Amino acid sequence: MWSVISRGSRSPTASRIFAQRAPALASVPRPTPSPILLASRMATASRKMSSVPAGYKEDSTKGAMLRFEESLPRLPVPTLEETAAKYLKSVHAIASPEEYNKTSQAVKEFIAPGGKGEALQKQLIAKQADPNVKNWMLEWWNFYAYLGYRDPVVPYVSYFYSYRDDKKRRDPAKRAAAVVTAALEFKKMTDSGSLEPEYMRKAPISMDSYQYMWNCSRIPAKPADYPQKYNHEEHKYFIAIRKNQFFKIEHEVNGQQLSTAELEQQFKRVYELASAQKVPAVGALTSENRDIWTDVRPKLIAAGPGNKEALEALEASGFVICLDDTAPVTLEERARQYWHGDGQNRWYDKPLQFIINDNGTAGFMGEHSMMDGTPTHRLNDYINDQIFNNKLDFGGSVRSHLPEPKAVKFTLNKEVEQAIDAAEAHFADLIGLHELRVQQYQGYGKGLIKKFKCSPDAYVQMIIQLAYKKMYGKNRPTYESAATRKFQQGRTETCRSVSDESVAFCNAITDPEVDDKTARELFRKAINAHVKYIAEASEGKGVDRHLWGLKQLLKPGEEIPAIYQDPTYSYSSSWYLSTSQLSSEYFNGYGWSQVIDGGWGIAYMINENSIQFNVVSKKLGAERMSFYLRDAADDLRVLMEAELQAPTAKL
Repeated sequence: MWSVISRGSRSPTASRIFAQRAPALASVPRPTPSPILLASRMATASRKMSSVPAGYKEDSTKGAMLRFEESLPRLPVPTLEETAAKYLKSVHAIASPEEYNKTSQAVKEFIAPGGKGEALQKQLIAKQADPNVKNWMLEWWNFYAYLGYRDPVVPYVSYFYSYRDDKKRRDPAKRAAAVVTAALEFKKMTDSGSLEPEYMRKAPISMDSYQYMWNCSRIPAKPADYPQKYNHEEHKYFIAIRKNQFFKIEHEVNGQQLSTAELEQQFKRVYELASAQKVPAVGALTSENRDIWTDVRPKLIAAGPGNKEALEALEASGFVICLDDTAPVTLEERARQYWHGDGQNRWYDKPLQFIINDNGTAGFMGEHSMMDGTPTHRLNDYINDQIFNNKLDFGGSVRSHLPEPKAVKFTLNKEVEQAIDAAEAHFADLIGLHELRVQQYQGYGKGLIKKFKCSPDAYVQMIIQLAYKKMYGKNRPTYESAATRKFQQGRTETCRSVSDESVAFCNAITDPEVDDKTARELFRKAINAHVKYIAEASEGKGVDRHLWGLKQLLKPGEEIPAIYQDPTYSYSSSWYLSTSQLSSEYFNGYGWSQVIDGGWGIAYMINENSIQFNVVSKKLGAERMSFYLRDAADDLRVLMEAELQAPTAKL
């Protein structure tokens, strides 16, 4: 969502690691979980050990949140044979016969007894078995997929959630106060380790990445950035940004958390303190190319006394609240505001930024490097659930003599001011290359899809495949994120959505000579193939991470095996479609960037009676793609309802 494999100009979420030009994201960012994980996203307050599968041991010394962490299985290393077979099946769907024959020969040579693949496999198995290595992929992945990535985090790594409107809190100070109140409750559970872990099919999954949620920042450095974690006990405050000005707000005074009423008062004071005219946007520097920001950072520190302390105040803060002087209305306007904003009233290196607009609309922006979308999805879903269902005290008294929001100021010189101007110009140019559309499809949602006896996620993946086929006349490599958090320090694996079965279905339904019964049979085969692949990917048995991991073991100057030089390898991991699902009844938007210049970023939410697509590309015709998504969804409804309504239908 990235690569030692030929990167181009930039990158997104974790999926980018295999792209020609480069996870998250996305992912986005990007950012971005599978439906298998989503079923477990909201863990219960407590869980009896009797309901946890055998083999998981509790370590109460680590607190509730991390009590299963050490007993989680390690990310496996698939056999060469199973990865080879799965890889060949995946490329068969997108390669010509000549290309496929060439790829088959390269794979055969790679996995041959005594061959290069066997030697690399032995090394990878040894790394996986090393007692000091919890996850054989993690260090490589964090470096190459995120921290070593040099293009701007926005828009290529950042991702967003757009919140439903809160009719009780049209005033931005009230909305901000409620969001912070709920966020602080989640923060207390995370900081104390009392948060209940998430579960997948009753088994606990890794909560390791939650350590990077609060009081953390990405720090620019060469050759790779690094995450800096600060002690939450020593930094009990958050940062509010208004008109590019930073304000430090203590969320605990004399051992007592600020009430919602007190937080509202603090935000109102920030609105008063921030001058009518914006100041130079120091935050714009975090939107720059990472090498440029790395070079400017020491210059910013040296520009004036107190700058080092000001910078640390931002980076050590619990989180950031951006009080934007905008009033987005349409879903596209909101999506752009939360995905990237104007490049100024932000600190893009922070993993958590809550955004409140002057008309009371609100959303969230995440920095993807150390956390995938599922932890922040749980956080944001929790915040909105608490607010919309009034589960917390969103009032409270106001104490006298509370400390005022404290301005965090930087002293700038001409060189730094020029760097800020350059950052703003680079940001405007970069964002101007992108187009975004939101398709809020109201025809049906998971309620009807389940009546069709289909996996909602696989069903929507076929909508996307059909839409692409309608627009381009062919299917191309597609990424969907599959979570591997059932393993220690697990992150994601690629689900290759294009299969022989999905291509056969798309060809059939767009062929007027093929009858509906045949098209339905092929559709169900495509659904089943997708469900099978994503389930295996979530078990750590995908294609992409394994082949990539083997390649990392090649020494400098060592001959590169033919499998990696084969154009089909590069093409099959160039994500013309980067997709993922995160669903919440409290969101009206979610998304991130595309992966390659000629590709699309399509984030989707499947709610009970609707499906929403966030469509992003580099001016490839987002309006047309949005139309084709709606058209494909309509086609599938007609196709499947005919079966549902047939008196002798057998589902």
